[in-house]
Amino acid sequence: MTKLIGISGSLRQASYNSALLRNAAGLMPEGAELVVETIRGIPLYDGDVEIQDGIPARVTELKDAIAAADGLLLVTPEYNNSIPGVFKNAIDWLSRPDSDIKRVFGGRPVAVIGASPGGFGTILSQDAWLPVLRTLRADFWAGGRLMVSRAQTVFNQDGSFADQKVEDQLRKFLEGFTAYATAAGRNAKVSRAGG
Repeated sequence: MTKLIGISGSLRQASYNSALLRNAAGLMPEGAELVVETIRGIPLYDGDVEIQDGIPARVTELKDAIAAADGLLLVTPEYNNSIPGVFKNAIDWLSRPDSDIKRVFGGRPVAVIGASPGGFGTILSQDAWLPVLRTLRADFWAGGRLMVSRAQTVFNQDGSFADQKVEDQLRKFLEGFTAYATAAGRNAKVSRAGG
């Protein structure tokens, strides 16, 4: 079974991006699952804290979950035309120590989606993730894009979809990314077996 980890970059309880992630978990193709993780509990990065206390337990748990998965789905809000600070902070912690970057991110299929109340649906935030993912040597899946605009009209009060078109777009996106992550996982196993 193909296993993806999904992380919302918002801490807000009624977050559109968290709703998008929860819906994604219920729309996964057969033979695949999306495990919803959270950045809640990850402190602000401080190199002195890392030296003195080591990597926080929540960071270690999340790193291990990502490393054991076939792919990673980042569901990003857009704050001031870019990446939310809390989300970037979490990724910064997940990349510590440097020696662990390859295990957690190296060659791992990663896709980015997002929802916004504005008209551009997180396009600038999604684009801002590209150099970060490149630096981490993640395998960014560029086979599809999903930028949910005017999110307040897309979701019902309970976070379920009010817009069938967006639900269908998400389902198609997940099918494509899951197929990519599954193939990448097979290729990695073949490569390890042959090497």
